[in-house]
Amino acid sequence: MSRTRTALLAAMALVAGATGTAIAAVPGAAGAAAAVPCTVDYKVQNDWGSGFTASVTITNNSAAKSSWSLKWSYAGNQRIASGWNAKVSQSGANVTAANESYNGTLATGGSTSFGFQGTYSGSNAVPATFTLDGVTCNVDSGGGPTDPPPDPTGRVNNPYDGAKVYVNPEWSANAAAEPGGSRIANQPTGVWLDRTAAINGANGKMGLRDHLDEALRQKGSGELVIQLVIYNLPGRDCAALASNGELGPTEIDKYKTQYIDPIKAILADSKYASLRIVTTVEIDSLPNLVTNVSPRATATPNCDVMKANGNYVKGVGYALNKLGDVSNVYNYVDAGHHGWLGWDDNFGASADMFKQAATAEGATVADVHGFIANTANYSALKEDHFSIGDSVAGKSVRESKWVSWNRYVDELSYAQALRNQLVSIGFDSGIGMLIDTSRNGWGGANRPTGPGATTSVDTYVDGGRYDRRFNTGNWCNQSGAGLGERPQASPEAGIDAYVWMKPPGESDGASEAIDNDEGKGFDRMCDPTYTGNPRNDNNMSGALGNAPISGHWFSAQFQELMKNAYPPLS
Repeated sequence: MSRTRTALLAAMALVAGATGTAIAAVPGAAGAAAAVPCTVDYKVQNDWGSGFTASVTITNNSAAKSSWSLKWSYAGNQRIASGWNAKVSQSGANVTAANESYNGTLATGGSTSFGFQGTYSGSNAVPATFTLDGVTCNVDSGGGPTDPPPDPTGRVNNPYDGAKVYVNPEWSANAAAEPGGSRIANQPTGVWLDRTAAINGANGKMGLRDHLDEALRQKGSGELVIQLVIYNLPGRDCAALASNGELGPTEIDKYKTQYIDPIKAILADSKYASLRIVTTVEIDSLPNLVTNVSPRATATPNCDVMKANGNYVKGVGYALNKLGDVSNVYNYVDAGHHGWLGWDDNFGASADMFKQAATAEGATVADVHGFIANTANYSALKEDHFSIGDSVAGKSVRESKWVSWNRYVDELSYAQALRNQLVSIGFDSGIGMLIDTSRNGWGGANRPTGPGATTSVDTYVDGGRYDRRFNTGNWCNQSGAGLGERPQASPEAGIDAYVWMKPPGESDGASEAIDNDEGKGFDRMCDPTYTGNPRNDNNMSGALGNAPISGHWFSAQFQELMKNAYPPLS
């Protein structure tokens, strides 16, 4: 499943003015890679008339580098005030961005991203030319853009571009039945295949073919994406009880033959060949094999078992291999979130674990179209009032209790950095990221409008952070959460889409033990009285009370998500 990105010469973006984007090709053919030594994606993220923030992504198509320096010149009077993930300096109109100590390595085909904040008056045009270590980017040897060849499978670079996304009528009906819910009832959400019975339809609900048939109806004559969550590994969710599954730790053959194989057979039906089928493959699985196994303090016996028997790796590899054979399927592997994997000892090890699974059971990295961050989680998309490079009262933001030495403070910076890491270890340079924004808006009356007091690094971070959880390890039905950015395609560099993969209003887990026939247990992290464990630094759970078992409709949560939506609902 190889893929490349569409080419646009940076100079063409000059017409975009203050909100412009310079996006260049990431060529797929060997000849193109040699002709275009490097590409630069310069995107203005926010512009308020006198200042702006921008993100820059560099892709290196030449020999591997152990350090790098990117230069450009402004045509106007833009001045850079601060940067992150690069040392950014300016002399007159000339700007230099050099690597930090932790991101100097840039493999052939590898990418890296950084950002900065600046000021200006008048115009804020995108720079026309970029040089990486003295070599001009974005042009081939003849001075023009190089168009990549089409993907031989017929897949597009980004399935979300130019496409509608499937609205699940069952979720839509639940949303529309809520007071005020009609405002979002037409939003696309993921279809969760969380047990074998869901394939044909359980308890009177639509099965997979029902959803695909409805997707064809919604598609009409245009393009349409349908989002499926593949979620039924043996020994599922070894570190959490609320979402345990139906298969025991050793039932890998049953997973293959009774779950994945039937799903593949349905998706491969030529009737559905015109749909763009996005799969989110096995959330909350592979990262557990890094963070929740011995000898770590966060280890659980169940995760030790799943690492020892290898069935998470085998299951994910098998799913990628089989589903990747269907030419209109786009596999996105779950990649946790920044508050789980953003630390130095988790970040690279998790990427390596993803690579291990992507090359197991006959799968290859070409079966991976991308990765998804923050699935069913609450981590803020962007923290505007503090950054990882800030220092207050002699201490860096990384030393604050909230950040706790993490490398990232929000999902966007984490997802973009993880993409770079994954490309550097052998994934296709065209992979894209999805970010689940269904419950990470954190709006409402408690949303900060500026940074906290500078009396200490903790008051600075805590006063300014949008994410109001007690700890980033809290994951169950979080009190105060709100709907996040609405689903949209290509919102940022390296990001294929913001999605609502977790349908808002569906519970994460029961707040007390409830008997059920779905194999779902009771996890104390869903109990509002729980005082925590090492995985959330022994903080209160922050969960809402009176919650049903996972996946069931939770009206009180839905109402809270609408109330605290950011951007607000009209």
